[in-house]
Amino acid sequence: MKVFLTHGYFLDEDVKEKKLMRPYPPLGILYIAAYLTEHGVPVEVFDTTFSSRSELERRLGAERPEVVGIYTNLMTKVGVLGIIRFLRSEPELAGTHVVVGGPEVTHHVEKFLEAGAEVVVIGEGEETMRELVAAWSQGRPLDGVAGIAFRGPEGATVRTPARTLIKSLDDLPIPKRDAVELRPYLEAWRAHHGKNAISISTMRGCPYTCRWCSRAVYGGSYRRRSPRLVADEIQGIVDRYNPDSLWFVDDVFTINHRWIEEFASEVEERKLRVPYECITRADRLNERMVTLLRRSGCFRVWIGAESGSQKILDAMDRRVTVEQVRNMIQLSKKHGIETGTFIMLGYPGETEADIEATIEHLKRADPDQFTITVSYPITGTPFYDDVRNEIIDPGPWATSTDRDIKLRGRRSSFYYRFAVSRVVNEVRQHQAARRAGTSLSLSAAKHRARALVARAGMRLDSAFSAFEAHTRRVRHPE
Repeated sequence: MKVFLTHGYFLDEDVKEKKLMRPYPPLGILYIAAYLTEHGVPVEVFDTTFSSRSELERRLGAERPEVVGIYTNLMTKVGVLGIIRFLRSEPELAGTHVVVGGPEVTHHVEKFLEAGAEVVVIGEGEETMRELVAAWSQGRPLDGVAGIAFRGPEGATVRTPARTLIKSLDDLPIPKRDAVELRPYLEAWRAHHGKNAISISTMRGCPYTCRWCSRAVYGGSYRRRSPRLVADEIQGIVDRYNPDSLWFVDDVFTINHRWIEEFASEVEERKLRVPYECITRADRLNERMVTLLRRSGCFRVWIGAESGSQKILDAMDRRVTVEQVRNMIQLSKKHGIETGTFIMLGYPGETEADIEATIEHLKRADPDQFTITVSYPITGTPFYDDVRNEIIDPGPWATSTDRDIKLRGRRSSFYYRFAVSRVVNEVRQHQAARRAGTSLSLSAAKHRARALVARAGMRLDSAFSAFEAHTRRVRHPE
């Protein structure tokens, strides 16, 4: 029984990503492909990133696979539902088993089953997919497969017991990268950024409890592959693809200090010092860790900040201080490592004063790069639970995502568009003035003008919202 794996992400449909051009191959399904191959299950991966819906549909129609597994996240949900509709509408694919998995399915089991999925995989997919294929091949009932949901004979949803997480990640094979064509990724990176990158994962799960973060697949676990096997994988990547850099996708790369020590020793002994970037937390960095990152090849570290307001960080349950973040950004720069940080605006309780604190934080920390998102509650997170009663219906589930959720009492999308512009331009003004040694530089003046416009837009939007609220109270007094 052959398995056909895909993920439903089409770069051509993602306007923002086409500007950023930092695409990565789908590691999750490449892990499943490797695991199935190792256990003798024929598998094909159709990477949709640089392809099209019409080509995917053509391939499905031509091959008529017995099992189609689709990785689904928040960003791809709507597109994945379209793939399911296609599979269910084609007579020649009527017998195809349709399986969905990934972070988006855990809290929407019923809806995915209603949409046409035969099985929803909850949690890790490697062992589950192998057992599903075995059950279908041998004609056994599915209720013996842990970690899934499906419709029973009477139409009721059956949920089997939760699957135990894989205890040792060293037991997993490395992702089957040769199942996809990596050349388009490498070429896109080099064309837009001057050098390319290949993604690699060393761990699963995160034990921290940030309220906005989804842990739908791995929960609060922390498991990691041995430094030796990670170095083996890096060696294989270098031998086959010779990339300019690596991107470690782990949530907190320096969470385990002993692991970092061993990893640095491993790559140094092998003379395998490949430039890489990673993500971590300020409270899991210190001088020793920064030194080891530098020694092992790290050229850029992303340190989560989210806000320059301690009040907001505490509301998020970030468990770090603004000062810690700032100090670790500066320490990393001191050791010659580029720095990046993440900013989130619009978290409940945030005021304009908190946004101004974030601007001041970025000026003082002076990261080389920073990204800004406007917060939205993801189903299943504590943040979502906190604001559940304030959610305005985002529209039909099949055509909307959690990104479309709006909250009562929250500032408008225009306000946050201005807020993002203000943060970016005030910080860029500060950096341009510092580089030029004067606030009168052309670049600084340009950013200052944009920041002033953005600040005026924020104030105007606030005034308009206050006027609307006053009008409603007058017209509909309680």
